[in-house]
Formats: sequence, C-alpha cells, structure tokens
Amino acid sequence: MSDKKEKKSGFKDSLKSMDTEETFDLIFYRPIGYMWALLAKKLGVTPNAITIASIFLGVGAGVCFFFNENSSPWINYFWWNIIGVFLLVWADSFDSADGQLARMTRQYSRIGRILDGLSGDFWFAAIYIAICFRENMTSEFFMAHQWVIWVIAVVTGVCHAVQAAMGDYYRQFHLYFLKGEDGSELERAEFLWEKFHSLSWKYNFWQKLTLAFYTNYTVGQEKRTPGMQKLRAALREKYGNSVPQSFRDAFRAKSKPLMKYTNILSFNTRTFALFAAILIFRMPWLYFAFELTVLNGVLIYMMWRHERICKSFHTQLNK
Repeated sequence: MSDKKEKKSGFKDSLKSMDTEETFDLIFYRPIGYMWALLAKKLGVTPNAITIASIFLGVGAGVCFFFNENSSPWINYFWWNIIGVFLLVWADSFDSADGQLARMTRQYSRIGRILDGLSGDFWFAAIYIAICFRENMTSEFFMAHQWVIWVIAVVTGVCHAVQAAMGDYYRQFHLYFLKGEDGSELERAEFLWEKFHSLSWKYNFWQKLTLAFYTNYTVGQEKRTPGMQKLRAALREKYGNSVPQSFRDAFRAKSKPLMKYTNILSFNTRTFALFAAILIFRMPWLYFAFELTVLNGVLIYMMWRHERICKSFHTQLNK
C-alpha cells in the first residue's frame, strides 16, 4: 500500500463513522486533529493528556473574550478577541485529536470519555463568566441590572448541558446499530450503579466520585428518552446482544437523518454564533439568546422525532 493510501486509510479509521461526522469537521477539524494525533502517538502522549491541554486552551479563550472597549484604554480588545477565537479553535482541534488518538491506539477508558465531556464544560463555563463580566461593563441595561445576565447565563448553561448530553446520546445509540456494542459508548445506568456500589469510598474515592457524576449524567439521558429505553429493554429481552442486521439497518436508516441535528447541538454551530455575537455584533448576550431559542428548538424537535422512531420500532417488536 502506498503512503498516500495508507494515510487516507489511517485517517478514515480514526473517525467514529461517516454517518455521524459533520461536513465542516471532515474538512477542517478532523484533518488537523489527525495530524495532532499522529504527533502525539509518535511522542507517546496519551489521549487524556491532550484532553487536559484542551481545557487550558478553552479556558484561555474565555479569558480573551472578556476584553472589551471599556476594559482598559491601552488594550486593543478586538485582537484579544481574535486570540480567543484562535485558542478555542485550537482547543477543539485537540478535542478532535484525543478521540482520534484513542481510536488509533485503542486507549479507550470511561475516565477518558468523562474527561472529554468535562473539557467542553470548562471551556464554556469560562466563556459564560467572561460574557457576564463583559456585559456588566459595556451594556447600560446590564450595568443597571447586573444580576440579570448571571441568571440568563445559568439558565443557558443548564440548557447547554442538556443539549450536549442528548446530542451525544443519540449519536451513541446510532453507533450501536451501526457498529454494535463494541463500536458505541452507550451505557446503562443500571450497570453503572452496580459498578458504583462495588467501589469503596476509602480505597477508590476519586473513581467512585467520578462515577457518581457520570452515572447521574446517564440517568438524566435515560429519563428524557422513555421511548428509547422501552426499545432497548425489548431488544435485550428478545435478542440479547445479537440484534439482527436487518433490524440494525432499518433503524439506522431512520436515525441517520437526525444526526445533522446532533451535530448542530455539538460545537461548530454554537461557536459560529459565539464568534458572530462577539466579533460582528459586539453583543455577546446574543449568544445566550441563540442557545435559548434556536438550539433549544432543535433539541426539542430532535427528541420528538427520535422518540417517535423508537416507539415505531418498539411496536414492530411487539407484533
């Protein structure tokens, strides 16, 4: 095999699946992430180390987004904001690289998955805090009512967490039908609770604490998807872990059109809106409005559609 074909094959193998990849990621982030992953593999850097580095980059981006026309007369705030954009893009290229490296080297772990999810939370927590301080310095309304922007930020943060959790959950469910149990990171809260209770606070404190948060995260995903849970239970009862390929293909065909909505709820769309709010409109609060209206609308529609699909297939199984 030629070097060019080998690199192309290696790049494709580093992806989760073509079903779930976003076009912009395939054009931009995944090739950059693949280069980072190759370098990390050569240097012996682990996926978790890349994830931790992305946290510092993302938090740095949040700090840069604080600078504004009133923050300091000698600071050109626009260029600080541009640096913030660069750092956030760099952080996301690392976020792509850690998963690609894990697939290349088969360094999978639940801790890595949890850390990967937390990294984005750290980025956006820093960004939200920066926006709040910035608006309280530049907006007459928010300067007069400083508590308002903080309440909006908290509500938006909760919505953001649900959007990200459900987008990831539906992707993993799709991957389960596409690649089987080994190709998906789909978890069951029941199994996670058993694992949690088997650990000791005295000897496994950090592992047990981390698992507690992750289990509650999974419980939230399951509670929001009653139709999916009925289908999962029915599949386990009827087929165990050997779901027929015909059933997998049929579900995948219905689920695949919804993957574009899970991608909208991930990174690219929200960062495009963030950059526009900060650099073009110079009203960062517009980003909160975008998350609360547009992205919540996408979330509700996606969940409604997916629950209908699950109920339909559950009915077929009962027949």
